[in-house]
Amino acid sequence: MENIDFGQLFQGIGTLCQSNTVILLTRIGLILLGILLVYLGRKGVLEPLVMIPMGLGMATINAGVMFLPDGNHGNLFVDPMISDPDQLIEMMQIDFLQPLYTLMFSNGLIACCIFMGIGVLLDVSFLLQRPVTCMFIALCAELGTFLTVPIAYAMGLSLRDSASIAMVGGADGPMVLFTSLSLSKELFVPITVVAYLYLGLAYGGYPYLIKLMVPKRLRGLKMEPPKKRKQYSAASKLSFAVILCVVLCLLFPVAAPLFFSLFIGIAIRESGLQHVIDFIGGPLLYGSTFMLGILLGILCEAHLLLNPKVLILLVLGIIALFLSGVGGILGGYIMYFITGKKFNPVIGIAGVSCVPTTAKVAQKIVASENSSSMILPHALGANISGVITTAIIAGLYITLIPLIEKLIP
Repeated sequence: MENIDFGQLFQGIGTLCQSNTVILLTRIGLILLGILLVYLGRKGVLEPLVMIPMGLGMATINAGVMFLPDGNHGNLFVDPMISDPDQLIEMMQIDFLQPLYTLMFSNGLIACCIFMGIGVLLDVSFLLQRPVTCMFIALCAELGTFLTVPIAYAMGLSLRDSASIAMVGGADGPMVLFTSLSLSKELFVPITVVAYLYLGLAYGGYPYLIKLMVPKRLRGLKMEPPKKRKQYSAASKLSFAVILCVVLCLLFPVAAPLFFSLFIGIAIRESGLQHVIDFIGGPLLYGSTFMLGILLGILCEAHLLLNPKVLILLVLGIIALFLSGVGGILGGYIMYFITGKKFNPVIGIAGVSCVPTTAKVAQKIVASENSSSMILPHALGANISGVITTAIIAGLYITLIPLIEKLIP
């Protein structure tokens, strides 16, 4: 009786044993990290809709590596590096998630679907109540998006890659995906993975940043409600969405898909088309986000993430998010002094456009210090402004970075 080759019989274990030490340890580490993400998602520490499928996908893709006929190691999920049309058609019939990756992820469609769903959830009246304050806070909260570009460039990345990873500072996953897809096709997979890994940390990490920068007596500051809150009609909000969409598309046509997706969601909301609202804000948004989580997870394969630039991206991603959080809170402090100490500086964190996560973080922190303090309407206004501001910066980077590169000798 011939000896049984257990390496061929249980190929996941076989490929693990045949891997070099770095790949072996990386695969094991990513499997454990994936399990941890599922656990933290289940506990609500991280966003469960993204982190549970992402974590399980990450663990599965690194466990399910098999021997392929050409002698290399691979899987039956996705080949993100394939570009030859004939090979692509063949892989779309073999790798079960390849059609979803090729037809939705690598062309930015899934980002636009999510942005459309976000638009349906946004009530722009919070922004229209205090447009100048909201936009000021949002601009301050883009500190990481701006400062990370020169930092990344100084660390050896190209301008395109620097701008792409800097978009993590905007804390808007679809925006990072869209920008990196336009500027950094070779790195857009690891950049997007890094972005979503860190966006999950924003919910857990920003409360500590707030407590570090804002003293307890200011965290509980109760803001006076406006003497007369202006009511905006659905027609006014619809007009605002249409006009702003057209203006932004005229200025930055390269980012028109993002602007259109966001503002068509807002327009549908204000048009009162309830069945369409239910579809876009329900199955489309949650289905796209869930499938995005799965794709992000299965793209966390050890060989792909061992690109030397990934470590730099991990460092720069956390720098971008940290600087944006700091910038937002500093913006809150500026408004605190401008208004005669009547503005709660915690609202500044909501300028980081992770809708509605950072707004909820701000309200939760404030309520823990003063249960009668309601700052959520102010925070949502800054949050919505942050989304629009980040989309504008994405358009600026996609438009200007290639032009700037031509000027650099």
